[in-house]
Amino acid sequence: MLGVATRRGYAQVKPVRIGYIADYFGTSLTAIATDQNLWAKHGLEPDLKVFTNGPIQIQAFGAGSLDFGYVGPGALWLPAMGKAKLVAINALGLSDRVIAQKGINSVADLKGKKVGVPEGTSGDMLLRLGLAKAGMSISDIEVVKMDPSTVVAAFASKQIDGAGIWYPLVGIIRKTVPDLVEVAKSDEFYPENSFPSAFVARNEVITDDIDMAGKFVATMKEANDYRAADVPRSVEITAKFLGVPIEPLQVESENGKFLTSEELAAASKDGTVAGWLKGLNDQFVAFGKMQDPLDPEDYYLADLYAGN
Repeated sequence: MLGVATRRGYAQVKPVRIGYIADYFGTSLTAIATDQNLWAKHGLEPDLKVFTNGPIQIQAFGAGSLDFGYVGPGALWLPAMGKAKLVAINALGLSDRVIAQKGINSVADLKGKKVGVPEGTSGDMLLRLGLAKAGMSISDIEVVKMDPSTVVAAFASKQIDGAGIWYPLVGIIRKTVPDLVEVAKSDEFYPENSFPSAFVARNEVITDDIDMAGKFVATMKEANDYRAADVPRSVEITAKFLGVPIEPLQVESENGKFLTSEELAAASKDGTVAGWLKGLNDQFVAFGKMQDPLDPEDYYLADLYAGN
């Protein structure tokens, strides 16, 4: 790859280890960067590694085996605790739902019911926001902590009455339980409560090789603008990269808000992104995930993003 990149006139590339999660939000920019040969264009030679979630990637940062990774909103408490630096916003997720079995028509109707939720995820966040809006708290329901795949099986078999979960999993559940009820949606709480996914860097990359971080951010920004200009094409590229059917990725893509890099740079400068992160911090504190989060300006490198 190095020789090819050099012959095409690109600068000598720098090896970099990058994590991604195998769904649309977690893969699309990585897939586009690969399909469009953006890594070499920006001077990088990627070693791409697939992970099942964000926290495991940040653990890999601690072990020194990964340089950059993708995390969903549920893992952004880790940068807020100083475990990583946030270098780019990926997208705003609007795919979360609180779902319920037929006959349960509101969040209030879940009182005393069994509700499955993957702890600490955006589904957990939406469930708590929905409860608060209904004048309730997590203690008003019977929470059953389970991983996402278990939520799908448990809801389909009616072992739980409700769930805090997201698309495309909601779509999978709906195939078995077509009369499920969506009692809360993430877009009902936007923009006051936003669920950004993001790219994060190992702390040592920022202190020891800020040039690499700049190259990574530039690559993500170009891939981001490609996606924002043609989301359907980005779905095709992602499906090909992952070797999976297009349909679930298409459904996932329809439940997100994709800003251009220019819009994200402006949001980084005017404090909008910091506001999203502060809102998440407040939720994490309320969840008991942490007590004293860092200020977003201490872990989101807004100037790096806006300046690239």
